[in-house]
Amino acid sequence: MGKHDSTDADGATERRVALVTGAGSGIGLGAALRLAREGLHVVVVGHSQSSADDAAEEVRAVADGGQVLPLGVDVEDAAQVRDAVARVERELGRIDVVVASAGINGVWAPLEELEPEEWSRTIAVNLTGTFHTVKYAVPLLKARGGAVVIVSSINGTRTFSNTGASAYSSSKAGQVAFAKMIAVELAEHGVRVNVICPGAIDTEIGDNTEHRNTEDLGVAADFPDGTIPLTGTTSGTSDQVGDLVWFLTSDASSHVTGTEVWIDGGQSLVV
Repeated sequence: MGKHDSTDADGATERRVALVTGAGSGIGLGAALRLAREGLHVVVVGHSQSSADDAAEEVRAVADGGQVLPLGVDVEDAAQVRDAVARVERELGRIDVVVASAGINGVWAPLEELEPEEWSRTIAVNLTGTFHTVKYAVPLLKARGGAVVIVSSINGTRTFSNTGASAYSSSKAGQVAFAKMIAVELAEHGVRVNVICPGAIDTEIGDNTEHRNTEDLGVAADFPDGTIPLTGTTSGTSDQVGDLVWFLTSDASSHVTGTEVWIDGGQSLVV
């Protein structure tokens, strides 16, 4: 059996299917590229159809024989996620891997200045969006067993020095608790659930962060510009995160579930 294959109930060998949210750029795109190189069919989910289409072109260029299906989905919207999973089932027949990478940094601000709608937006995308993604994929994952990787962060899990990031860090901590709960729930169905916690990774997400009056808030921290023990001032890459995603969705990690893996060059140990 090839590296990208699985055997169904009738003994037929088929390619596995990976659903990757947040695949329009950054870590999600890195994961989609890595899984496509391994020969999986990859569903490239972006926040818009145009972002998904653009990313899909990159993924197709490296695909090892697998199909690439681009979908524009707002993961906050349960109906859109449900309909997207239904389309995957119609067109590809299965889901074996889910990578929940869609997320925003949102607004970083002092607590008394953070508006309720700003808090709600960050939680809705990062935490509720993860819930929608996994919830609607679960019936297909249960059919053959599979793997879920949730993209959290060092923020809210080992690092709490980014004052003002209360909404973001809470959403990331929530993802870890959610993963542990469903890892136990889904284990009997052969579905493994793990979390990756990146530190500073060379992506565009920081460009979309709104910092408001955080300059003198709390204790000064150097993230993401401080020293990383393993690499100095060099951030990690989305390709490195993609390698970790591949490990956690492959047979090499067949006895690993319900755990966090920090991928930060040791950054969260010193900041």
